[in-house]
Amino acid sequence: MATPDRSAEQPAWVSGETRRPRVLLLGFGGRGSVAQEAERLRPVIEHHAEIVGFDLEFSQDLSKLDADIAVVLGGDGSILRAANQMGPRQTPVVGVNLGKLGFLADLMPSDFVDCFPDICAGKCRVVQHLMLSCQVLRGGEVLHDELGLNEMAILAGPPFSMLNVDLYVDSELATTYSCDGLIISTPVGSTAHNLSAGGPILRKSLQAFVISPISPHTLTVRPVVDSAEHIYEVVVRQPNETTSVVVDGRTICNLTADDRVRVTRAEPTFQLVEVHGRNYYRTLREKLGWGGDIERRTLNIEHRTPKE
Repeated sequence: MATPDRSAEQPAWVSGETRRPRVLLLGFGGRGSVAQEAERLRPVIEHHAEIVGFDLEFSQDLSKLDADIAVVLGGDGSILRAANQMGPRQTPVVGVNLGKLGFLADLMPSDFVDCFPDICAGKCRVVQHLMLSCQVLRGGEVLHDELGLNEMAILAGPPFSMLNVDLYVDSELATTYSCDGLIISTPVGSTAHNLSAGGPILRKSLQAFVISPISPHTLTVRPVVDSAEHIYEVVVRQPNETTSVVVDGRTICNLTADDRVRVTRAEPTFQLVEVHGRNYYRTLREKLGWGGDIERRTLNIEHRTPKE
């Protein structure tokens, strides 16, 4: 018998009332297909729900809008921007994939048309995902405070000399990395920059961070997974001129030797709407090309190779 996901909840918009769900329609209109799909899908949404916010520029203050569902058109980058835009008031997200990977934006437009009536009727679940809070401190004063869904990264920057990065866990020195940078990732972000740097994949519902050095200069250094209940702090002793703190692809600031970067569990959680029939490992196989059947993959390659 499968163990239920304790982070999954029944949709809050399903109740004894007849009120239709309130929807935010979001995306990056700079990509032509997004604006086009927004106009095509808008009647489908309005047939089952009420659109209370429409923003294809990620410019509105969503904290003042009462909504039950955020439909985000685009790719995973659009979902990251939407999560940042919603800030501490996170709304359950339905991702419609118009990008390349779509690990979070799991539904294709045709799937969304079929699934949206069921979503409005509550035939889905809302899964809570860990977010991180990233603070940059200098002399005990907080200079920057950012909410992240994927990761915080320290990037060396030009002239690209190696960094000595001290990692503290609950104010105690854990280790010093000699590396090109450091990533502290959430489970959602474990399939992003962390994966490219050789870090492990974490199930999205885990309450943990993964710490991955970028190109470490020691063979014994490996990524570490630890509880999200701890306080993680990073100090770069001699940063390069443009060594920077990056959260979900957004450059927050350049670092000095006097700065301390603190990463903790954020109070809000990212909420992702999952429809029935979607499976985490199926997503890994289909989106990341994850598979170990060498014989089958070889046969497929031979089948695709044109004969001379």
